[in-house]
Amino acid sequence: MISNSGLQAMINILFHLSFLALTWWALQSLKLEKAFRQPKSKQARVLYLLLAIAISYPVAKFFLDYVFWSLMLPQIYE
Repeated sequence: MISNSGLQAMINILFHLSFLALTWWALQSLKLEKAFRQPKSKQARVLYLLLAIAISYPVAKFFLDYVFWSLMLPQIYE
């Protein structure tokens, strides 16, 4: 497993930011404009951002857990 906590923190940040950007990009393909009175308003953009965070956090957490668990698998044979 990764022993350096600074490196682990950097990997966590990069994963979360990457999945946030990916989720934001994917949300842009949805036509949610009809759900908003003013689709280009700041409130609509904040809602898009909060929705992207709400979706990307568990996805990034899943992939981080998967990576770290797979790094721990060799310890079975110790």
